[in-house]
Amino acid sequence: MAKFNKKSAAIFVMLLVLPFVLIGQQRTGNIVEYFGKEKVEDIHEGKVIHVFNKALALTISSFGFESSSFPVDPVFDKFIMEPGTQVREGEVFDIDFFGRELKWNAIKVDSTNSFSGRELRSGYVYLTYKSGSKKTVLFEASGHSLVSINGYPYEGDHYDFGWNLIPLKLKKGNNIFVLKVGRFPRIRARLLEPKAEVQFTTRDVTVPDLLLEENMEYKAAIRVINASDKWVRKYAIVAKVNGKELTTKISDIPPFTVYKIPFSIPSSTLDTSMAKVNVDLGLIHSNGQQVSTETLSLNVKSKNKHHKRTFISDIDESVQYYSVAPDKNGYTEGAALFLSVHGASVEAVNQANAYKQKDWGNLVAPTNRRPYGFAWEDWGRLDALEVLADSKRLFKPDNSKIYLTGHSMGGHGTWYLGATYPDRFAAIAPCAGYPDLLLYRGSRSERLLEMSEEQRANYGITPKMFERMTAEYVPTAVENIVERAGTPSRTLKLIRNYLHHGVYVLHGEKDNVVPTSIARDMRERLGQFHPDFTYYEYPGGTHWYGDHSVDWEPIFNLFKQRTIPEAKDIKKLEFSTGSPGVSASSHFIGIHQQQIPFEVSSFDFSWDTIFKVQTKNVSLLEIDFTQLPGDINNIELNGKEIAIPSKDNTFFKEMDGVWKIVAKSSLEEKGPHRNGGFKDAFRNNVVFVYATKGSQAENDWYYNKARFDADTFWYKANGNIELVADTDFSLRDYPNQNVVVYGNKNNNAAWDKLLKDSPVQVFNNKLNFGSRSISGNNWGMYFIVPRADSDVASVGVVTATGLLGMKAAYANHYLVNGTTFPDLMLFDETVLAQGTSAVKCAGFFGNDWSIENGDFEWK
Repeated sequence: MAKFNKKSAAIFVMLLVLPFVLIGQQRTGNIVEYFGKEKVEDIHEGKVIHVFNKALALTISSFGFESSSFPVDPVFDKFIMEPGTQVREGEVFDIDFFGRELKWNAIKVDSTNSFSGRELRSGYVYLTYKSGSKKTVLFEASGHSLVSINGYPYEGDHYDFGWNLIPLKLKKGNNIFVLKVGRFPRIRARLLEPKAEVQFTTRDVTVPDLLLEENMEYKAAIRVINASDKWVRKYAIVAKVNGKELTTKISDIPPFTVYKIPFSIPSSTLDTSMAKVNVDLGLIHSNGQQVSTETLSLNVKSKNKHHKRTFISDIDESVQYYSVAPDKNGYTEGAALFLSVHGASVEAVNQANAYKQKDWGNLVAPTNRRPYGFAWEDWGRLDALEVLADSKRLFKPDNSKIYLTGHSMGGHGTWYLGATYPDRFAAIAPCAGYPDLLLYRGSRSERLLEMSEEQRANYGITPKMFERMTAEYVPTAVENIVERAGTPSRTLKLIRNYLHHGVYVLHGEKDNVVPTSIARDMRERLGQFHPDFTYYEYPGGTHWYGDHSVDWEPIFNLFKQRTIPEAKDIKKLEFSTGSPGVSASSHFIGIHQQQIPFEVSSFDFSWDTIFKVQTKNVSLLEIDFTQLPGDINNIELNGKEIAIPSKDNTFFKEMDGVWKIVAKSSLEEKGPHRNGGFKDAFRNNVVFVYATKGSQAENDWYYNKARFDADTFWYKANGNIELVADTDFSLRDYPNQNVVVYGNKNNNAAWDKLLKDSPVQVFNNKLNFGSRSISGNNWGMYFIVPRADSDVASVGVVTATGLLGMKAAYANHYLVNGTTFPDLMLFDETVLAQGTSAVKCAGFFGNDWSIENGDFEWK
């Protein structure tokens, strides 16, 4: 095994002494009631056949940083690359940076049937089960971030929610389970015999409140277990409530998976005597047979009191919810709208409940897709935008009176969303927030530098070790371009966007979770240019000091005095973006294309007697003159006068240093509608299409990789992504949807339907990158290109040239917030052991999606 290098050693120590914890309540686990009992013969989903009570543990604080695009993980590298690997008690896995042996040591469960102890933090637990035959089971575990089962990766239960159920077929003989310990140093695991091949589970349902005043159908979602080796096809869910029933046809469910299925609840008669109503569900086979039943108890609320609502997300057709603290004067068109984004571990319901009802507007709290979610970036950002749009449709507010606030991680969300979409809010109020996610995480690790020599000595860090660990690391050109993909998240690079609105900064005087020094730093930064901000430190306040931590009257007093200006009244405007695909415009000016992708692009507009626009890193600019008053015949663009032929949406393109008016850019090119990087594939009702035309090993791997990604998106994003075999995929059946292809040209039958003209072509044992050809079976790659038959959809590709490359591509950190992925990344089989340093090529396609006009770096 490769020994620790300097970079990984520094991370090892930092994560040992500085675990990254966002504000929130620690989950004690929803399944402790089962695991704490000596023996449970039967639970809801099946019969317990084995509780793991002995294991081997490897105590390693961390080989990699959770937010790295390719975290170093030689333990999983070993078990993924060599799935038959078995270990014995006392066996040495590696030698750490301090020269100590890292051994697999025997451990036993405690009185709650849990493997626990600080020594497990970010470590690994090795379990085995000897089966006398091939048989189907449900693997139930909690407290782990990942698990390898007989060499295939599966999503874990990071936050101890008690949701984890994995249907699988045990092989005859020894079965190996390797669990990576998650946020809390506690692991539970057992095997269940399923009650039925196909059944409901109520672990993780998404339901609305039923509203007295609204006679309508509702959307909800429940998980269905398919513990068989066959597809579940043409099933339906029948929902019955108060004598009414409604049938919902459901998506096909692949073998050995658990799908979260959307369904409809019929409208019914409700009255004020009802606090709850039962909704009876039946899972109906295509032959009409009922195969599973369940009853959900839903709250009955008034729409004029705190309640939650559900909607269908455009990201993946899943059911999401948001919570509402309605205007106490009732639904009045033209009231204000407050978007409040929650902190880590906080449910949206609790976020809205922290606010008293206002008498001049409605407050809505989105979920961030989960209580921990995505720190309001990536799919959390999209969730906030979807809730904002749905609540505008519902409440019909005064569009000049939209406001943004949030606490802790939601304070970050306020800084981030306020800088990213500045023209959507009249004022923002970050509470106990950190502006830049990556800087905040970095500042936690920087505490190593702040420790005294005595404190470092307590952790066995000698002065010489400390010097080596904190030596400056110089990134490569490839690593720099990977980092550049994260520019849209670098909030401080967009800081002048706060000029769009008033800002109220609220922070506790003695906050040691998000240190008060962060707020003071923002006060200093804003003070250098911003004419309209308020700063207040709550005396003696820690991170949370009651409802005043969010529901602070001076915030709403500031809000009441601010409105979004009309376009005709704007005489000066600045706007910056890291990517037009994330944020493209402010008011009547939009940035459609960049000169250098994912560097900051900006415009500076002023209008006194002359209409002036100054741009930086902009290739294609749009100005909507229809929003502006009077006749504008000329503008000055980057110091050059240009005549305007008509009062219309006008596009200006920079060509060889000269700006010219052009027709609207072709939708085949990059723009706000689709711009990359790779993460952008996972939206727009995305579907996963996996290979079936390869060898058995290839087919098994790509199916399991697609299933793993879908499971991860369910757990992290409350997601619902459909898996489709390549032979079942047709362009007609999935129009204008994003597609993620798993496989290559030789083994995925959908490749030529979607990627025939792609500038990157991947085969068994070879790949072509434009005119460059690379051989070998060890290459893995992620990339994104336009879907040729659609003006808006993209195709993401998870591909490899052979078995080694496929295993290298197992990591799905593209579904983790704070990770950075350009349009394309090429890597080899050493990526799990070496991290981002094993990336051989990374970069961005040109605005025409070509390699020739792109920006790529090779190692």
